[in-house]
Amino acid sequence: MQHTRAGDDAADMPTWPQEFRERYIGEGLWRDETFAGTIDRLAAGYGNRIALIDGDRRLTYAELQQRVHALAAGLSERGLVRGDKAVVQMPNSIAFVEITFALMRLGVVPVLALPAHRHLEIGRFLEFVEARAFFIADRAGGFDYRGLARDLRPGLPALEHVVVDGEAEEFLDLSSLYKHGGTVPDAPSPDDVAVFQISGGTTGVPKLIPRRHNEYLYNIRTAAEVSGMDGDTVYLCALPVAHNFPLACPGIIGTFMQGGTVVMAPDPGADTAFALMDAHKVTIAAVVPPLALLWMEEAEKRNHRPESLQVLQVGGAKMSAEPARHVGPKLGCTLQQVFGMAEGLICFTRLDDPQEVIVNTQGRPMSPGDEIRVVDADGNDVPVGETGELLTRGPYTIRGYYRVPEHNARAFTPDGFYRTGDIVRLAFGGNIVVSGRDKDQINRGGEKISPEEVENLLLAHDDIHDVAVVGLPDAMLGERICAFAISRSGQTKALALTRHLRSRGLASFKMPDDFVFVANFPETGIGKISKKELREKLKQLHLDQISISKAG
Repeated sequence: MQHTRAGDDAADMPTWPQEFRERYIGEGLWRDETFAGTIDRLAAGYGNRIALIDGDRRLTYAELQQRVHALAAGLSERGLVRGDKAVVQMPNSIAFVEITFALMRLGVVPVLALPAHRHLEIGRFLEFVEARAFFIADRAGGFDYRGLARDLRPGLPALEHVVVDGEAEEFLDLSSLYKHGGTVPDAPSPDDVAVFQISGGTTGVPKLIPRRHNEYLYNIRTAAEVSGMDGDTVYLCALPVAHNFPLACPGIIGTFMQGGTVVMAPDPGADTAFALMDAHKVTIAAVVPPLALLWMEEAEKRNHRPESLQVLQVGGAKMSAEPARHVGPKLGCTLQQVFGMAEGLICFTRLDDPQEVIVNTQGRPMSPGDEIRVVDADGNDVPVGETGELLTRGPYTIRGYYRVPEHNARAFTPDGFYRTGDIVRLAFGGNIVVSGRDKDQINRGGEKISPEEVENLLLAHDDIHDVAVVGLPDAMLGERICAFAISRSGQTKALALTRHLRSRGLASFKMPDDFVFVANFPETGIGKISKKELREKLKQLHLDQISISKAG
């Protein structure tokens, strides 16, 4: 029996036209499958193999399936049904996997928040989707998530359950919800939304990315094949698991689909990562460019590299050619560049590509169903080798965000191509070379930040007359965040602004790295702030000639 709450209609989440659905099924790309069926199939096929390692805990595929079923039964008893929404904010852990799979088993849609999100972002997510449940750890990284839930809950009438992994205090203890032998309703439809990923650059209204069972499983399966995963794969999950990259490209679920083993890292630092790689014979890991640089430096400094590591996937932001060239010599593994977006399109360099392709490009689309265009400002296709904005459409690229029709009208062409905002050129037999971003967005170490969001919060400070937040090229982070500010009194310091942003609940990864106090802004011909001029000004001025206060 299927219990269902009134769901969202097509206007809330545009989907593929019927002709495309029939094409993708006819070509064998979509298999009309769900995550519920997948976890059962994995247990049947890989039963006693180790699926997950988290500290001293290990789970086989059979145990994982049993625990997911038991948790789904317990959540069902609490009244959660297909069509409900839940926000999941968990660190890398077995609990994250069990919660996410249990919710997908019920057809309850998890919004996958990051551990670094704070009151501002989490409050928006909970309110926007009218979440009935919020899943958290008690503490992680020195932060008490129960306090966050306690602060937010009074303003959220739809929120019925706060579930805590650990000391629950007044909330629901996660461990009490596992009902072994309990009944679970029928599985959701393959066309239902499985999870909401969060788009980078969220401002006032969250941009939630609806990933559906059919297409997301195809995404994961294809990524795992292109990454060379098999039953001997041991994957280190070093990045926050809620991200699309370590979750599904191919990430932990791709590892599961091949019968491999996932090792959860509580943090991505070299001490932790290297120890786990040595202890568990890790064969593949995924990182962002700053982390790759850190690992290379540490390997060289220690004169030690993880001997079992075969592939290092680097994505989230472009890795420049020079450091890319040193991954192999310093870490003793093959570099696989990964370029894509949580909205869909994923490109990989192939493991057997020539070194020049691996070093100098960000790969090519992983699926024969991927369609890409590179266009000029007028939407016209540019010749191969010339730069333009990347547009994409395909069997796992969404057709619209959740409940933002006005934004969808701008972000997607009438014939369904997603405007990525990435400036690229095609080279080396269809491989993509990323040049930069067209969208007003900062990519800081793989995290996408909306300048507008940070600007609006800074403008709420009594002494800030005006502000412009821009991205500055950075060798380690790709871009760092710089806030140009005009102070009314001339007395405000960077530390005060940082404290102000923290008091507003802004996540730490969105905090400006630099504050530059100026008397006025260069303007465009129509009186708007020229972000391009500000960026150029930052590059040209010597740091000892301007008053830059480091964020405290």
